[in-house]
Order: sequence, then structure tokens, then C-alpha cells
Amino acid sequence: MTTANQIASHLLRSRIGKICVAVTGATPDELIEKATNVLKETTFLEFRLDYLPKPMAALPLLKEFLAENGAATVIATCRCKENGGRFEGSNTGALDVLLKAAESGFQLVDIELEAIEKLPKTTMDRLREAGAAVIISHHDFHGTKDLDAVYNRIEPFAPDFIKVVPTAKSLSDNLTLMRFLERMEDRSKSSIVGICMGEAGIISRVLGLRAGSAFTFAAANAGEETAPGQIAARTLIEDYRIDQVDAATKVYGVAGNPIRSSLSPLMMNTAFRRETVNAVYLALQATKVDDLFKLVREIPIQGLSVTMPLKEAIMPLLERTDPLSAKIGAVNTVLRAQDGKFYGFNTDVAGIVGPLERRLSLKGAKVLVLGAGGAARAAVFGCRDKGAEVWILNRTPETAQKLARQAGAKTIKRDAVAKMGFDVIINATPVGMTGQKAAPLLQPEDLVARIVFDLVYNPIETPLLRLARQKGLTAISGVEMFVQQGARQFEIWTGKPAPEEEMLRVVLHALRQSAEAAGETAAPQTTATPEPEAKATPKAPAKVAEAPAKAVASTPAKTAVKAPVKAPAKTVAKPAAKPAAKTATKAKPKGK
Repeated sequence: MTTANQIASHLLRSRIGKICVAVTGATPDELIEKATNVLKETTFLEFRLDYLPKPMAALPLLKEFLAENGAATVIATCRCKENGGRFEGSNTGALDVLLKAAESGFQLVDIELEAIEKLPKTTMDRLREAGAAVIISHHDFHGTKDLDAVYNRIEPFAPDFIKVVPTAKSLSDNLTLMRFLERMEDRSKSSIVGICMGEAGIISRVLGLRAGSAFTFAAANAGEETAPGQIAARTLIEDYRIDQVDAATKVYGVAGNPIRSSLSPLMMNTAFRRETVNAVYLALQATKVDDLFKLVREIPIQGLSVTMPLKEAIMPLLERTDPLSAKIGAVNTVLRAQDGKFYGFNTDVAGIVGPLERRLSLKGAKVLVLGAGGAARAAVFGCRDKGAEVWILNRTPETAQKLARQAGAKTIKRDAVAKMGFDVIINATPVGMTGQKAAPLLQPEDLVARIVFDLVYNPIETPLLRLARQKGLTAISGVEMFVQQGARQFEIWTGKPAPEEEMLRVVLHALRQSAEAAGETAAPQTTATPEPEAKATPKAPAKVAEAPAKAVASTPAKTAVKAPVKAPAKTVAKPAAKPAAKTATKAKPKGK
């Protein structure tokens, strides 16, 4: 690289941001329209020219766009199909597009390693003479293999940026990438860009920057991803606050599978922002607790929300759990204490009991729980702990009978439900969830109750809740449980009261937007405020407390938990490992 090129490359590095937004379009006009909108958020863009049917013909129009938007820094990418792109032509044809793009004002060009290895040795000289900085990329769509070997193939070309993009098949693959970034930072003369593709690689798109990645990539909008696991730019900027993530930022996350559609990152990152907590909350797709805890120990991660299928499997890795979690046999919350050990809690109970106790006294109340899984266990034990009589209805009677014996509850058959009559019916099954097609456990005539509580929160109004409203019953959406359990988690981790009103607002807004996008009608805005009690059925006489006038979200928070429980029910496992290495937590954030 000549001295002039080195100076130009240095100046370019100083003007690029942390997020490069990949923009696509079926036509040049569509590409420009999308890019114009993206420029309102960030000035660093990638134009995927291979998405255009005739990229060479589009360059004159794109040249005008670049001339009119001098503040923009834009990468030109034209990737052949054989390298994971959409360009129908040859590597030589793609190179011609990139050369013309550089002459048209694109400041950077991205060429695939496999392409440049097949092209003449003069290719790098031609690209530099065209006036653009060069990124050489390698994408592995099958796994995270020897990243050093990939680097050693790229390094002799001496590009301005080396981009290494493996696919995370497990959470620990993110650690492999971040260790690689840390090693290369001092060794490489080129700036390094490192990202893991795939749902399990989302964490690398946020934390890779502080491990040494020069920048990360984002989609222009949800649904316009150019790589598996890519996050929308607005989500990275507004929810994850990626510009503020540094070495001091505490990391939390929701772990389970599937996890991509979870609203927990939106809700928790909103809470952190509202309470000015320097923390970020990530979606961690995990199916094995050993893989999860390898990541948790090394990042390190300070707290977890745990969802299916890990709520029970994670318990042996915890130092202790609170007594209720030990009874239930599952946790949904993990806290990393100052001693580096991990403690488990179950805030699902608070999420279920809290909304109910705002509407009636559970002592002596007759409660029917549908299901016998993790959420049902929290409902059964939580209601029994408050003095309720509990019956369980489940498709598999043996599972219900086992839970009933453990909790001091009873089982019931469907044909006896209407005859019995209940104060509360709680749906703790996935029936009614968006995308679920399982048949309901109850028929309309079985809804003989005062209150129907559906723990499903998406959609806001499930078929069960719609039926309950039609029958004049009090209907409680799972949104209340979702926000309540999340608020308790926030308090356990931070020792601060949770901003429940704001958490509720963003969750409802996201659900309504999702419903509108799907062409559905969102439920009326009744979730935040307890409804007036319907008339009690003759067979379900329980004491009903006055509904508070204020919205649920503005109910004073419970006393925050500032430390792990002092006397947990029992030790459930060996101590967690000591806080590990410094992976991805160097003393200073990287500024390349």
C-alpha cells in the first residue's frame, strides 16, 4: 500500500461509524429511496449491488446519489451466487462492477476472498487505483472453523479491512470469534471486522465491537436482512444502544429456544435506559445449558432471564435457589453475585399472583390451571402458597397427577369443569399463542368462572380472552404477567424499582404494531387497568378485593432485591466457576 493510500485509509477509518447498514433494492430507485431513509439514522451504508438485476447500469444513478450526499460513506458489494450473493455473473463480472463503483464515488468496495484468489494478481492494484478502500471478506455458512487460517489467507493481499464472518452453531462460537478479534487487534495491520451469522450469533453483533471489530452490520429494516441473524439498524441504535456499549457495560440476556421473537430485549433495554443503568440485554439462543454457561462465565454475563427449554435444566449449575424455585423445580431468573456464583429465582410466580391479587383474594379461592409444564407449575405453587384451592387439567393426566401430589392440589376432568365452577381459570399452555394451532382444552360452555387469565401474551387478546369478554368475565392478558415477572427480574439484578409503566407501554406498542403488520385487529387497551369484576358464579364464591384505580404499571414496585437470598432453600448444585477471562471486556473500547 502506498503512503498516499495509507493516509486515505486512515482518514476513512476516522469517519466510519460503528454500524454499517446494508441496503438492498430490486431497482436503483428503490435502493436510493431506502438509502435516503437510512441516512436519517446513520451515514455508513453498504449497497448490495448484487441484489440489482443490472448493477452496472445502475451506477450512473447511484453516482448522482453519492454526489448529493457527501456525508455518506458507502461500501459497494457485488457478491456472486457461488459466494453466497445474488450476482448471476462471473467473478470477473463482479470485479468490473466494483471497479466502476469505485470510480463512481463509493469509498469502499467489498470483495470475497474466494473471488480474489481466483482473479489475476493485479486485482488489488486495480482496485486501489480506482480510488476505494478494499475490504476482503470470508463468509462461512456452515460453522466457525479455523479463523486464523482464514486470516492468513487474506493478510498477504494487505487490504484495508479484513472481514471474517463465520456462522455460530452454538453460543460458544461467539467466544471463538471474540478471542480471534482480540488476538488480531495487535497483530493485524488491517482493521478487522468480525461477526457471527445465525440466531446464535446475535451477541457478536453487539459485543464484537468491544472485542475489536471495526464495525458491525445491520439491516435497513426488519425483514430486509442480508445475512442470517442480522438485526435491524433501529433496534441496534435505540434498543441495544450500541453506541454506548463499552467495557463497563454490564451484560444480561434472555436464554432459550426459540428466542428471536422475544420481546424481553425490548422491554429490559427500555428499563435500563429509563433508569440510566449502563447495561445491555441480549437474546441468547441456547438449547444446552453447558454451552450457555460457557458464554455466561467468560463474557461475563451478570444476569439471565431463562425460558424454555432451560428452566429446569439450568438448576444444577446454580449455587442456590430461593425456596419457591426449589419447590417448583424451575427458575426463570439467574443472578451473578459479586462472589461470581450464580443464584436462581422464579419471578413467574410474582407475574401470575400479582395481577390476580389486584382483583381478588386468593385465600380460599377456587383456581383451575390448564397445563402442567413450567408456567403451570409456577401458577399452581404460587396460588397454593397464597391459600387457594387448585385444580389441574392437562392433556396428559399422569403429569397433572404428579404435579398435584407435589403441590397439594387436585386434578379434574374436562367434563367436570363446568359443574365445579371456579373463581379463576389460568391458561398455562401455549394454546392461543401466535402460530400455535393446538386445540383448546376447554369449550365455551366450560368457562364458568369470574376471572380468566391467559398467560399467553402474543397476541394481546387470545381466542380464550375474547370468549371470556364476550361472556362478561374479567379477562387478564399474559402481558401483565410478562411485565410483572420482568420487573421483578430488573429489581433483583439492579436493586432499583422497575419502571413498570414504561415497560408495559413498549410491550403493548410492539404487540399492536405486530398485529397491525399481520393485518389483525389489536385488542382494546384494557390490559393496563384491572377490569371491574363480573358477577360471581354461584359455584365460585371467593372474596374479591377492590380493583385499584390506577393502572397496573403504576402500582408501587415491591421492595427491590439487592442481594442473593441469604437463606435459600437448598444447595442445588456445585458452585459456579470463577469469573473467567477477559474475553470481550478489555479495559478500553476499541475505536477503529
